[in-house]
Amino acid sequence: MPEGQIVRAVGGFFDVRTPEGDIRCRARGIFKKKNLSPLVGDYVIFERTGPEEGVVTEVRPRRTELVRPPIANVEQAVVLFSLREPPFQPVLLDRILVHCERVGLRVCICLTKLDLVPDRSEVEQIAKIYTPAGYRVAATSIRTGEGVEQVKEWLKDTLSVFAGPSGVGKSSLLNEILPGLRLRTGQVSAKLGRGRHTTRHVEIIDLPDGGRVADSPGFSRLDFTGLEETELGDYFPEIREHAVHCAFRGCLHRDEPNCAVREAVDKREIDPGRYRNYLQFLQEIIENRRFKKW
Repeated sequence: MPEGQIVRAVGGFFDVRTPEGDIRCRARGIFKKKNLSPLVGDYVIFERTGPEEGVVTEVRPRRTELVRPPIANVEQAVVLFSLREPPFQPVLLDRILVHCERVGLRVCICLTKLDLVPDRSEVEQIAKIYTPAGYRVAATSIRTGEGVEQVKEWLKDTLSVFAGPSGVGKSSLLNEILPGLRLRTGQVSAKLGRGRHTTRHVEIIDLPDGGRVADSPGFSRLDFTGLEETELGDYFPEIREHAVHCAFRGCLHRDEPNCAVREAVDKREIDPGRYRNYLQFLQEIIENRRFKKW
């Protein structure tokens, strides 16, 4: 039976890419019974029902899976946050990074709208926080072209997902990387301080240099359903590095004695802001668990 990869999902249809071209498919009803929905990025087996039509009959095992945006088998996340309009949101960035770490994605951080920032030291301060944690950081401007080539280098020879809140310029940057793409872009609401969703579905786009990228709808909220409090530190790379030296196994790095993580925070080896966000997420996980017991 023929196989391919889902590159687009719209209105219950899945466009499956094969060497012979794209086949528009529906999914068999059996997937609903299994509580399984095919995702963009899935490698699937399908049956042809017409020259360019078919039915997905099987989904191959996934290497990675994201829920928001819903996509499978990506290797890298390019997480975009604007420096202005809307303003930089470190808590939301750290929340997204936790979810990317949890599914094993490489992560690059792209700071957009650099032309709106008069003082470049702001970018340097953000880079000082995230580069030691192992993340690549670039600042870009589609008006000046600055930083765009660096992002292009990140995208070569891999399947990446563009993700981030609405209005940060994901589609605008993709239009700059791939002229002629003409993805819809939107304005940021001055009243709400966030952008409108201009990307309505997830779609894998082929790039000239051999890489592929998935444009996806923006999102502004992610919870930690299913995450245990003892796991959270594993998804902050700098906390994970120091946690092996804590005196107690299962240390939550809050108030335990001889905690190597808190010592690293005191020495500024771990950024205090990142640590505060860790504590905020930890409390959220604990409260969610208590709520479920009621």
